[in-house]
Amino acid sequence: MSRFAYVNGRFVRHGEAAVHIEDRGYQLADGVYEVWAVFDGKLADAEGHFARLWRSLDELRIAHPMSEAALTMVLREAVRRNKVREGLCYLQVTRGVARRDHAFPNPAVLPSVVVTARSLDRAASEAKAAQGASVISVQENRWGRCDIKSIGLLPNALAKQAARERGAIEAWFVDDMGLVTEGASSNAWIVDAEGALRTRDTNANILRGVTRYTLLDVIRESGMVINEKPFTIAEAQAAREAFITGAGSLVTPIVQVDGVQLGDGKPGPVAKRLRALYIERARQKAV
Repeated sequence: MSRFAYVNGRFVRHGEAAVHIEDRGYQLADGVYEVWAVFDGKLADAEGHFARLWRSLDELRIAHPMSEAALTMVLREAVRRNKVREGLCYLQVTRGVARRDHAFPNPAVLPSVVVTARSLDRAASEAKAAQGASVISVQENRWGRCDIKSIGLLPNALAKQAARERGAIEAWFVDDMGLVTEGASSNAWIVDAEGALRTRDTNANILRGVTRYTLLDVIRESGMVINEKPFTIAEAQAAREAFITGAGSLVTPIVQVDGVQLGDGKPGPVAKRLRALYIERARQKAV
């Protein structure tokens, strides 16, 4: 847990941190968020996360709360104050505090900014990845702008709960065409029966995953071929391998889909190699 949180201009003890009851994030989910993986006390994939943050804010017409340089200083200070070497740093920006009304405040109010940081046990994460994990499928029921990293995550929360109740770590949303879009908090990948790496293209209604984007670069540099082509649950169950990517999961092998074991039930060589390559890249490029 964070020991200190940044709330609207100052660091306070985590247990005393609070936002106003009429913050539009609390009342209307009118805000966005980003999560940086932290390696060696540094922010991974920083450039990609900032680019997506600014895009999400612009799409929702929320003012940028500060410059990138200033926000970087806040994030780094949150990591430092919480003594995080390996973990996550969370940022949330909402439209701000105003009398409850669906339309935007007029005149505009200052955005609200919250930052927390917490440590993760990387050794435990590696042990879980070495075993592999399972996913379930759920019907796609989210809004049509999943490209925006909105804090309105109720469908994702319900999907995650359904996964947990079935002993899985993730739920894959499946659209009306029977194709996997993405996970509740990750992007979905397979190595199909023919040996091709596949993941959904970002022209679909999915989040433009920053870990996904970095991994695509790693894949191309390693000489592997990637096909940004959707797949069904049946194709995933028949695949040689599967895995998920995200700031929290990094690259986590999947060995079971909707109760069907993939291959010999162990993480495959592609997923294991890509996890190692991604972590190496993330550590090298972290700022």
